[in-house]
Amino acid sequence: MSYLNDYVSHITNSGNPQFANSIKETAEEAYQKIANNFDYMGGRKTGLLFGNIQSGKTGHMFGIICAAADEMFPLFILLTTDNVTLQKQTLERIQNDLPDFCICGEYDTEKFNENNLAKPTVIVLKKNFHTLHQWSNNLKSSGVVAGNPLFILDDEADASSLNTLVNKDKQSTINKYLDEINQLSIGSIYLQSTATPQALLLQTADSTWHPDFAVYFTPGQQYLGGNFFFPENKVPSCIHYIDETPDPLEESVLHHLVVAAQMFNSGDKVCNMMIHPSVRVAKHQEYANKVKRILSSYQENNSDFKAKFSKEYDEVAKEASLTTKNQLLQLATDLLNITNIYMLNGKEHVEAEDYATGSNIVIGGNTLGRGVTFPKLQTIYYVRSSKRPQADTMWQHSRMFGYDRHANLMAVYISKELYKLFEDINSVNNAIVQQIDSSDGDLSQITISLPEGLSPTRANVLDNRFVHIFVGGKNYFPFNPSNKSFDEITKIVNILDPIEAHKPSEQVNLALFIRILENIDGGADFNVGDYITALQDMLKDHRSQGVIIIRRNRDITQGTGALLSPNDLALGNQITDMPVMTLYEVVGKGWKSDKIWVPNIKFPVNKAIYHVTEKKADYGDN
Repeated sequence: MSYLNDYVSHITNSGNPQFANSIKETAEEAYQKIANNFDYMGGRKTGLLFGNIQSGKTGHMFGIICAAADEMFPLFILLTTDNVTLQKQTLERIQNDLPDFCICGEYDTEKFNENNLAKPTVIVLKKNFHTLHQWSNNLKSSGVVAGNPLFILDDEADASSLNTLVNKDKQSTINKYLDEINQLSIGSIYLQSTATPQALLLQTADSTWHPDFAVYFTPGQQYLGGNFFFPENKVPSCIHYIDETPDPLEESVLHHLVVAAQMFNSGDKVCNMMIHPSVRVAKHQEYANKVKRILSSYQENNSDFKAKFSKEYDEVAKEASLTTKNQLLQLATDLLNITNIYMLNGKEHVEAEDYATGSNIVIGGNTLGRGVTFPKLQTIYYVRSSKRPQADTMWQHSRMFGYDRHANLMAVYISKELYKLFEDINSVNNAIVQQIDSSDGDLSQITISLPEGLSPTRANVLDNRFVHIFVGGKNYFPFNPSNKSFDEITKIVNILDPIEAHKPSEQVNLALFIRILENIDGGADFNVGDYITALQDMLKDHRSQGVIIIRRNRDITQGTGALLSPNDLALGNQITDMPVMTLYEVVGKGWKSDKIWVPNIKFPVNKAIYHVTEKKADYGDN
């Protein structure tokens, strides 16, 4: 039998052949990379399964489990976030989808021991330190783990698995137990699954938490994701700026009522709206009260509601084909009495079943993040802000993505500032995908470029000794460089700036910057490879232009702490939207050669480029 073929047939027979084909392709690609990377005798490899939010990662993980079970792996551990409901849902889903496996929950030690790996076994566990500690002991005492390969699949691996004490030379509890379980078998594959891999890609290359290989799966045609809501150079019609709307909350509630009426008239059973104002519970209550007042005012003043509904109907009808206005008005009037308002914030007891049917408006903060799914979420009111926004957190909280949305009935109410942040994050995600696709398996050279002020992830999981940040607008140069070939650099320079010419600067392709840097040894303080990788990333993102400033015969003593003259510093600072290389031919004292080319690099302002270096660096700057 083939576990993978049986699972793919199950998905096909459930009415989703396109998803089934995607699962099979991803599973086969992933297992091929696993086979290429895995050494059964003592090997431990880490992989990354990278997909989009709510694009079917769980189904793809199940497919990979089946493909691995068809080969050598008899034992799997599937990790979920520390959420009782999510662990239960995952357990029930895998029991239904993989009936030929022995599926164990957190309290199924006896079942695990009785099976004794006669059937391939999947243990579904929360990332809770009590649970992990218990199962670490269970697996040690079972007698079947040490001599078998172990396959661990970590859902939302960037959320709670990483060492949050890395900068204190300690190990956080969850991370310690995961590490302990990973070491129990003769060899293991640790597959990290997430839609926001920034924290994982910025782990040090020699860390067991940095992926050795990656698999990205493209979502299906019906998926609405980042490129739908936040495309480059275009604001889609579903985006409504709250900065330009007199009463955006009321407009968003009206949009929900129009869309819910249309969807219920067309046979849908649920229509959801989400309001994401803040992490503060008091703010959630404030918005719940506002929504209640809006709905009550419509009940009390039918003529006012009719006029406002008619106006919103006309706006929605510009993008979608709607049932007659009078028919939807009657349905929407009925919804005023039965629309539910739920607060999800840890203090209110709300189950997923509560907003699985009917007309619902859900309000919350952090609980609207990872793993929480809202069916038919058509209206989003997102006003949450942060003084120090993190790209992965913001992206995970944007619950608008998914397969079951009606594209022409979507509406997102958001500020211009927040929209720009999401647009930038989407661009970063696309750049990560491009880098993974072109990496040839080497993920150590991936860079992450973000607007200044937006961090890729929380700082406590990044080893600040090795994660280097190139801040846009800052000048970087090596303290004690050498030239691999002075003549080769001079040859390049002479093409651009003949001796008789004295151009102040010249716009060039960034590939030329890379050619020059390839002939520079920056020493311990200036890792040339990091700069080359950052420039290559810009080229892949179709940002190909830079400005070079060339200066000859500069008499500068090595070690003075500054390189650029005031005039050259000012000239470079005038250029803010492109990288600038100021290249000095230095003839001063203390350098490794009588004549040496010394580069100074400045990246575009309002950008920060993150890259993991092999060693701690201390870069000079002016």
